[in-house]
Amino acid sequence: MAASSRAQVLDLYRAMLRESKHFSAYNYRTYAVRRIRDAFRENKNVKDPIEIQALVNKAKRDLGVIRRQVRRLHNKIIVPHSERPM
Repeated sequence: MAASSRAQVLDLYRAMLRESKHFSAYNYRTYAVRRIRDAFRENKNVKDPIEIQALVNKAKRDLGVIRRQVRRLHNKIIVPHSERPM
């Protein structure tokens, strides 16, 4: 794997872990972290540049999904002031 490719993959790995730690629900958070680690470990020995690029593209899409889910779940948990129990 080229050095730039390796750096890109590591940056993506770190970003996915960082974003997944923003899940407020413990189960979502631990599941996401476990799946990310397992997927990257499973594919750590891939040598084919085309396959690596396909995996990087998939990981980028998954990172986008994680970001959207974190925001969506975070916004659902916030209760407007007028609806809070007294």
